[in-house]
Amino acid sequence: MSHTVSHATTPDQPAAGPAAAWEDWRAQRRRSVTSPTGNLALVETRWLPAGESPDLDAARAGQPERITVTALSRTDLVTGEPEHGLRFWDAESPAIRHFERTDAFAYDPAWVLEASYRPVPGARRVAFEHIRDNGGTRDLVVPGDITLTVDGREYTLSAFDDDGTLLLVFGDPTNGDTTYGAGRFLFVERTADPGRVRLDFNRAFVPPCGFSDQYNCPMPPRQNRFHLAVEAGEQRPVFRDGFLAQH
Repeated sequence: MSHTVSHATTPDQPAAGPAAAWEDWRAQRRRSVTSPTGNLALVETRWLPAGESPDLDAARAGQPERITVTALSRTDLVTGEPEHGLRFWDAESPAIRHFERTDAFAYDPAWVLEASYRPVPGARRVAFEHIRDNGGTRDLVVPGDITLTVDGREYTLSAFDDDGTLLLVFGDPTNGDTTYGAGRFLFVERTADPGRVRLDFNRAFVPPCGFSDQYNCPMPPRQNRFHLAVEAGEQRPVFRDGFLAQH
C-alpha cells in the first residue's frame, strides 16, 4: 500500500502498566521513524511509465551505501491498471538529521475506549481520498463496522485492513491546530471478544506523510471525523533550524 505504515506501532502491553507501556511505545515510535527505512528516510517515490516493471539492481547501481531502494505498486486512477514504482530511502536524510521529536498530549486513560465491532461479509471496499491524488479516491477494504459513543454522539467508523491489522484514519478539531492537519492514524486493538475492539487514542500517531511528502496517505472519510477535540496521542513532528517550513 502506498502510504506504508510500519507495524512497529502496533501496541504492546508490558506488565509495568499502561502509562509506562505508552512511554515505551513513544520510544519505539521514535526508533521507527528515524530508522534507515523509516518515515523520515523516504526521499523519493518514483512512478514508472505504464507497463514498466521496477529493476532494483539498476536503481541501486551507483547509489551510496546509506541509500535503500524498494519497489511498490498501486492502481492507476485513470486506467485501473497496475502502476509500479521505486522508493529511495536515505539513512542520513535531511529530515532525519533535523528531526528533534514528535510532540504528544500527556497520557490520558479516559481516551482508552471500547467499541463494538461487526464484521461485514465479503470484501467490502470504501473510497478514501488520498493526500496526493488531487481529490481522487482509492478503494480500501473495510472488513467491518466499529461503533462507539463519544461525548454522547454515536459514531460508526471505517477502519481498513492494513496487512491484517485494522487501521483507523480519523480527524478531529485539533487537526491543523495542535495536531497534524490531514488527520491521524490509529491501530485498532482486537480483544478476546470478537465483537469488541479497543481504541487507545493515546497511541494515535502522525501518518507517514507528516514526515515525508513522498507518501500518499489516505485522509479521514466523513464518518471518521469526530466533533470534539481528541486531545490524546501524537501531535506534530518538530524539526530543528526551521526545517519544517522547508519540508
